[in-house]
Amino acid sequence: MSRSLFRRLTVPALRLLPRSALSRAAGRVAQIRLPAPLRAPACRAFGRAVGVDFSEVRDPLGSFDSLQAFFTRALREDARPIDSAADAIVAPCDGSWGESGVITQGTLLQLKGRPYSLAALLGEASDAAAFEGGCYATFYLSPRDYHRFHAPCAVRIESARSLPGTLFPVNRLGLEGVDSLFAQNERVCAFFEVGPPGSGSLCVVAVGATMVGRVRVLFDELTTNVRGAVRTDRTYGKTGARYARGEEWGRFEFGSTLVLLLPPGAGTLEVRPPGTALRLGTRIGRLAGGPPSGQPPV
Repeated sequence: MSRSLFRRLTVPALRLLPRSALSRAAGRVAQIRLPAPLRAPACRAFGRAVGVDFSEVRDPLGSFDSLQAFFTRALREDARPIDSAADAIVAPCDGSWGESGVITQGTLLQLKGRPYSLAALLGEASDAAAFEGGCYATFYLSPRDYHRFHAPCAVRIESARSLPGTLFPVNRLGLEGVDSLFAQNERVCAFFEVGPPGSGSLCVVAVGATMVGRVRVLFDELTTNVRGAVRTDRTYGKTGARYARGEEWGRFEFGSTLVLLLPPGAGTLEVRPPGTALRLGTRIGRLAGGPPSGQPPV
């Protein structure tokens, strides 16, 4: 069977599935408390199946009382050095690069030749307009990856928005077969102030996916994949939580995607080809006013 035929047959089937209900059910299974003697073997079996690097795991396998706890595990303190340059924008997560580039006419690329609307992704045309002419990068997390995400530079949370939706898979099948996938899936959009007041903002969109599909943030109870969820907007003002470069501010309870947005003039991103491995804390860009790094910026 050809790849295109497989896609034409499979995507309609995905649309018929109760994806959100299945994802909530998977979440309940993942949260089942394991008997103490089974914890280490279960985590080891799951980790081996997906390719986890056990040498990076901070806590003993027997300390994880559920597969969900193992999935959202912490790393050893020295496992991900954070670039210390004052102007550095660092990778906010582990995973791999997706599409990246300049935000033009309110659109981003899901894949080459498959654009989608930034206004639809953010849920507000006025928010999207602030990023016109800026740059973006997409980062994918696979089941083997560390699933917490961190601040790309020193920031303060200004506002956030949770947007209910569906939960298509964010693998190649979903990306090639579903238009505007990131703008259809459930997601949390976090808007951060960078530097002193008035110096500019960036946005990170955490997109849920099929199966557990839940996003959690540390600064609020906003989340995804909740029955009966409605759009929720929050504004934090001067009391918004501050995060140092590389500091954790959220996590995925199973796979998915981050989309990083920079407005024009805030900085540049040193893009990599789609599929290039990404490591939390490594330099991926430069805040405005810093020296050139030698990498091609966007």
